[in-house]
Amino acid sequence: MSAVNDTTFNSAVFLLTGIPGQEDVHLWISVSFCLVYVISIVGNSVILFIIKTDPSLHEPMYIFLSMLAVTDLGILISTMPTILGIYLFNSREISFEACFAQLFFIHSLQLNESSMLLLMAFDRFVAICNPLRYTSILTVQTIDNMGLISVLRSLTVIFPLPFLLKKFRYCQANVLSHSYCLHQEVMKMACSDISVNSIYGLFITFLTVGLDSLLIFLSYVMILNTALNIASNAECLRALNTCVSHLCAVLLFYTPMIGLSVIHRFGKGSSPLLQTVLSYISLLLPPLINPIVYSMKSRHLRIIRALVKCRISS
Repeated sequence: MSAVNDTTFNSAVFLLTGIPGQEDVHLWISVSFCLVYVISIVGNSVILFIIKTDPSLHEPMYIFLSMLAVTDLGILISTMPTILGIYLFNSREISFEACFAQLFFIHSLQLNESSMLLLMAFDRFVAICNPLRYTSILTVQTIDNMGLISVLRSLTVIFPLPFLLKKFRYCQANVLSHSYCLHQEVMKMACSDISVNSIYGLFITFLTVGLDSLLIFLSYVMILNTALNIASNAECLRALNTCVSHLCAVLLFYTPMIGLSVIHRFGKGSSPLLQTVLSYISLLLPPLINPIVYSMKSRHLRIIRALVKCRISS
């Protein structure tokens, strides 16, 4: 067997990849990514600051929103080192251990974001379908327990993946097609049988993202049914209007994630550029757009107004 095939686990590395065919403009691309990260981090941080400092926002809907903002910040922090490292410093190498750690955090945080969107859908369901019991159902203790269970679920189902990947022998070129590590791509670099990882990956997807999206869909079916039975058209529209921000967040999260998952598993002849762009959209668009959407739709979360007030007070 060749020396490449005999490479041991501890000395091997993966090579990350930027946007295919755009190596000459990496510096300009890095400017765009820096802007995305700065806007996303500032936006989510401001939302957390406003919710924490304003007692009138210590309500279930905004508590769930703060959990979503924390998750988005985690995704940004998990992907920023490798993405900016490639475009700013052409730093493509990542050790196996670092790669496995990164994919653990990325997948855990993505599953947690799915859970947060489900909890927010449940919040809207209770608020519209059972408004008289809203405060008694969604108590602070209940919200804390729901958040804790969501985090534990995400960590538990992803925890085996790094250990399953660590058992494999890697004798391929080890060149990944993204700027960060994903389980479905890393496992394809192995020379061993990956059927267990593939089946477990599908199981996780259906158990978490699949189940969450189904429950969100069912909750909105019941919300729509309740809203349409409201006698007043104005009240019906007002009730549905409270769901617009959440629906936008759901579409931003699930649409690119499902598309990327389908391409990874079945789109062998798909364009590498399409995969790369869709992967960036899947991870970076929700943290960027969520604060903007919620600040536009909520009179309590006017980020621009908050920034102006902070500037005046300083």
